[in-house]
Amino acid sequence: MAAKNYARFLPEAVESVFAQTYTDWELLVIDDGSSDDTPGAVRPYLADRRARYFRSDTLGQPRAKNLGISLSRGRFVAFLDADDAWESTKLEKQLAVFSAKPDVGVVFCKRSLMDEEGRALPAKPASDFPTGFVLPQMFTQNFVCFSSAVVKRDVFAHVGRFDLLWDLAIDYDLWLRVAKFHRFDFVDEELVRYRTGHGNLSKKLRDRVDTAMSIMHRAESRYGVRDEVPAEVIADGYASTCQTLGYVLRASEPTASLRWYLRALKWPARRVISLKGLAAGLVAGPREKGAAENASANV
Repeated sequence: MAAKNYARFLPEAVESVFAQTYTDWELLVIDDGSSDDTPGAVRPYLADRRARYFRSDTLGQPRAKNLGISLSRGRFVAFLDADDAWESTKLEKQLAVFSAKPDVGVVFCKRSLMDEEGRALPAKPASDFPTGFVLPQMFTQNFVCFSSAVVKRDVFAHVGRFDLLWDLAIDYDLWLRVAKFHRFDFVDEELVRYRTGHGNLSKKLRDRVDTAMSIMHRAESRYGVRDEVPAEVIADGYASTCQTLGYVLRASEPTASLRWYLRALKWPARRVISLKGLAAGLVAGPREKGAAENASANV
């Protein structure tokens, strides 16, 4: 659990780990230079020897998460953002998948949404998730909620950890590398509560989309995606990422939304869909809560 200035959310996240029905875990909280009372929020839980706390000086997301991986000792590594929370049976159900399918490298699950105060938010029903070797699907859409992922430690030894080149969308870059060699599977239940509604979402999304496009380009040239993913799927990945940001911005910033929809038209595979999205954007009303979190993109 990498944490920075999330002291107000951290107790709920930590307590959701303590509430797990699977009890043979260790929790590492990596405090990435917080200026709030994160140390005080963690302190009450350190009486349990399974919980450990490490303070660093603003390492940044990839270094903080890599430090947590380095310090962990288990055969599996699970991630939990400090503003999210797990349901009590999450680890038990995911580890059962690994036991039943030893060739799987990553197990994830569905998520539910909550607002800044922890109240449940409505969400569109999640569609079926791909399993097995999912590189084509992953290139088009990052469908793994980060706080849901459990990864075999051997996977990191094989493909590496989080790339220090990126500060955003670091999980997407990792999953692309993993998906080339390792199978994915999932538990068909909402075992993660994902918090939304805090922070400057539109600004973050713009930055994340720019980063995602760079990650996709590098995956083509360095990860061998061109050799394993059809050209039309690659085009769809780029276009759908642009289209998603257009969708998110359609009510609040219609001019910016239009630019992103038009950018999506660069890739033929999405021209018809983008035109439909553009037309819908022109008549869109106020954005629903959770719209951005329900949109599909590599961000």
